[in-house]
Amino acid sequence: QIEGAEAAFAAIQQDGHVVTWGAPHGGGNSRGVQNALVGVRAIRSTTLAFAAIRHDGHVVTWGDPDYGGDSQRVRYRLENVQNIQGSERAFAAILEDGAVVTWGDPDWGGDTGEVQAQLKDVKEIGATRAAFAAILADGSVITWGDPDYGGDSSAVQDQLRN
Repeated sequence: QIEGAEAAFAAIQQDGHVVTWGAPHGGGNSRGVQNALVGVRAIRSTTLAFAAIRHDGHVVTWGDPDYGGDSQRVRYRLENVQNIQGSERAFAAILEDGAVVTWGDPDWGGDTGEVQAQLKDVKEIGATRAAFAAILADGSVITWGDPDYGGDSSAVQDQLRN
């Protein structure tokens, strides 16, 4: 797999190691986390950062901290990660139990705030530039992030059911 950010790339080699190149400030330099980039199965990006999911379900992040490149605040919760989606400046991860963990710029979806309690049994997450939408197991949709970018779906909530 190869993933591109605004000015850098990250590629997973056959053995699960990761190679990065491009603008160092935008994720092109992964030297600080290179030893942790083993057994990687997927990589996602924001504009200037990357998040790698390892086969053991742990996540490794690098790049600009303001764009999700620093996940220290939620590191203890990033276990059994199934999938990750990135907005322009934040990441959202789905855990094995269907919970969601976010990090990055709070104004761009990096904080689930008042919808966190509703984010249970999440099956899929989509992203715009500054918001996220999660589909739950019951077919309902929960959104968060900047309302101007889709973070507020209250006007159509009754239509967002399978």
